[in-house]
Amino acid sequence: MTDKLDPRAAGARRLKDKICIVTGAGQGIGRATARRLAQEGGKIIIADRIEESASKTVNELKEHGAEGIKVLCALSTFAGAEELVKQSIKAYGRIDILVNNVGGTIWMKPFHLYEEEEIKLELERSLMPTLWCCRAVLPTMMKQRKGSIINLGSQSVRGLYRAPYASSKGGILALTKVLSMEYGRYGIRVNTVSPGGTDIPDRVT
Repeated sequence: MTDKLDPRAAGARRLKDKICIVTGAGQGIGRATARRLAQEGGKIIIADRIEESASKTVNELKEHGAEGIKVLCALSTFAGAEELVKQSIKAYGRIDILVNNVGGTIWMKPFHLYEEEEIKLELERSLMPTLWCCRAVLPTMMKQRKGSIINLGSQSVRGLYRAPYASSKGGILALTKVLSMEYGRYGIRVNTVSPGGTDIPDRVT
């Protein structure tokens, strides 16, 4: 990452001074997303529940001349999502972009082998953070009359042995479609990106 991007490059600096929240940005896709938004000139809010991971991403951004702060929060609850929005507004006064990245498979096995609590935990990890964060940020973006929400889906909806996780990601796809129709009139764009399998060497569960 460098602050001296080629101005001829497509999209170079197109997010200059945009306030961008990236959830689960302490590792993997979230960290890579934070880096990319910073390359485009965004000011990044690193939302994560693990301080060490969040700090690592913030320090990496700062080493390359990008601006980033961390907000430690548990996004499996609405209270945690509201706190994230509150801290972001306190720091920057607005929110331009929200990337809902938090999630990840906990168990992989045929559905009939899942215990009730395991199913609840899968949904709590991979569906509820996106639901809560969308709910928490929408009033702010409606007031601004603009904003962009990017929800992370997954190709798992066509896979095996991850039914609760796939259900979470399928729910996110449905949520995105509904919100895009409901809130487009407020100048809010809502989209989904559905990546395939990703190697995360430093994954923290």
